[in-house]
Amino acid sequence: MARMHSRRKGKSTSSSPLQPTKPTWLSYSAKEVELLVTKLAKEGKNAAIIGTILRDSYGIPSVHLLTNKKITTLLEEKKLQGQFPDDMMSLLRRSVQIRKHLERNKHDKTALRGLQLTESKILRLAKYYKNTKKLATDWKYNPQEISLLASD
Repeated sequence: MARMHSRRKGKSTSSSPLQPTKPTWLSYSAKEVELLVTKLAKEGKNAAIIGTILRDSYGIPSVHLLTNKKITTLLEEKKLQGQFPDDMMSLLRRSVQIRKHLERNKHDKTALRGLQLTESKILRLAKYYKNTKKLATDWKYNPQEISLLASD
């Protein structure tokens, strides 16, 4: 299947093991991993960064193998999830950055096209999250309000 806004095709060549099992050399228990996830979330890290920190600093290859829950599920249970899902928040931050760039460079047509594509993705994601009840049904994309939110 082709990518959304480019003509590229393809899929990553990496693949997970067929039968994932907990590594024998891993010394962390499920409870310890949950505590680490909550500690990192309280520091303001999102799920992707938490997974990277656990992999690189603590040597935990997969939170799911230990706890049978994803990092986002753990964050939702502890009520540490942000107002918006991580992918939506990164798109909102990107749109704010592009708008700031366009204020300084008014004739940058490439950036204007990038803003159109980013806002298209935001609206499509918003529609999906409204249907799955992860976003309020009356939420509307307003660039001025988003610039205040994404600057935090």
